[in-house]
Amino acid sequence: MLQKKVHILTYGCQMNVSDSEKIGSVLRGVGYEPSATIDDADMVILNTCSVRSKAEEKIYGILFTMKGRLKRKPNLLIGVGGCVAQQEGERLLQKVPHLNFVFGTHTLHLLPQMVRDAEAGRRVTETGFIDDDHRLDLFPQSGEVAGVTRLVTIMQGCDNFCSYCIVPYVRGREVSRRPGDILEEIRRAADSGCREVTLLGQNVNSYGLQDGAAADFASLLRGVANIDGIQRIRFMTSHPKDISTPLIDCFADLEKLCSHIHLPVQSGSDRILAMMNRGYNRADYLLMVKKLRSVRPDILFTSDIIVGFPGETEEDFQQSLSLLQEVRYSDSYSFVYSPRPETKAALLPDKTGNEEKVERFNRLLALQKKLTIEVQSPMVGKRLEVLVEGAGKKEGQMYGRTSGNRVVNFSAEAGLAGTLQQPLIVRNFQNSLLGELR
Repeated sequence: MLQKKVHILTYGCQMNVSDSEKIGSVLRGVGYEPSATIDDADMVILNTCSVRSKAEEKIYGILFTMKGRLKRKPNLLIGVGGCVAQQEGERLLQKVPHLNFVFGTHTLHLLPQMVRDAEAGRRVTETGFIDDDHRLDLFPQSGEVAGVTRLVTIMQGCDNFCSYCIVPYVRGREVSRRPGDILEEIRRAADSGCREVTLLGQNVNSYGLQDGAAADFASLLRGVANIDGIQRIRFMTSHPKDISTPLIDCFADLEKLCSHIHLPVQSGSDRILAMMNRGYNRADYLLMVKKLRSVRPDILFTSDIIVGFPGETEEDFQQSLSLLQEVRYSDSYSFVYSPRPETKAALLPDKTGNEEKVERFNRLLALQKKLTIEVQSPMVGKRLEVLVEGAGKKEGQMYGRTSGNRVVNFSAEAGLAGTLQQPLIVRNFQNSLLGELR
């Protein structure tokens, strides 16, 4: 019997990357092995993101282009999962006649039966919510994926209801995994060669707060740091309002905790932050940055920034630009605001034209590019410790990341993956550094 193959297309955040690993693990149980290309796949799954409208539109575009592929391979099965699936549900099947099945963010455990239904010619949708601890017993965890780095989901959902954000509506309320289960998963990963873990959650540093779990986030970090074989710990995404003193102490005490934090600010304007329902102001945010730098002077910050939130004035935007300069992010991920269904911000009046929003976005992007080069410039001529992750894009190169999450490419023989090296940094590029082992 020929082995069936599945190709999984992943869009959006690291949470979706982790979910795609789980999807692959579940599908092995019904006879599907992963395919590196779409051409030899018997099934294609799109694991989607709907945080921005363009991401959602892109999914529909890809689905409609799949009609041509079906002419060449009529028995190809097509499924859609993730946030767009959760948001659209049955409407996806109505809009895309050649789509076979749709599964939401809480129904990965139902995939085996859904695939069997699709193979039998039935079109199915499963987008129910399970908003209690029970869902963590149903959700599959990642399989034993070998690799130097590992994504480990520690919680799901979000309770913040920022006025622009669709996540609580498509991912549900916050639920934390049991600390013992998380630590056991990481121990197994370390035994199989993993050297770095990234703890994932929509609001990762509120882990344990919502349900009286046996550990809070800082305690969990200390537990992970005690696991033999794990050399580095990262986490994302953190909410500024939940940066606690115990978490800051972890940056002071835990050598394994990397010198990088992704701390989305979204805007530099107090007026806009209040409209966004973020729960902090500019001064609060800058104080957190100051405290983190006081205990870890080499820490690098990255952030998310929304441009053109409804009612944003040029003065509000200038405050975002000045915040970039004050914090000096190594990277920021900026987006032009797009209204999302069910969110409060979608109902706000918005008089700013798209052309002006795009112009602001380009100004912010130009400033961040300048800052990235400036932040990385002092690294040239120094030896930086890099955890080698694998082969680089160019022949004869390996790549890895610094503790501060900067990508370094350097010439080296194969076989260094999983080791710590100290290349001399010789060039500074926008998205990476070039190093030499000598």
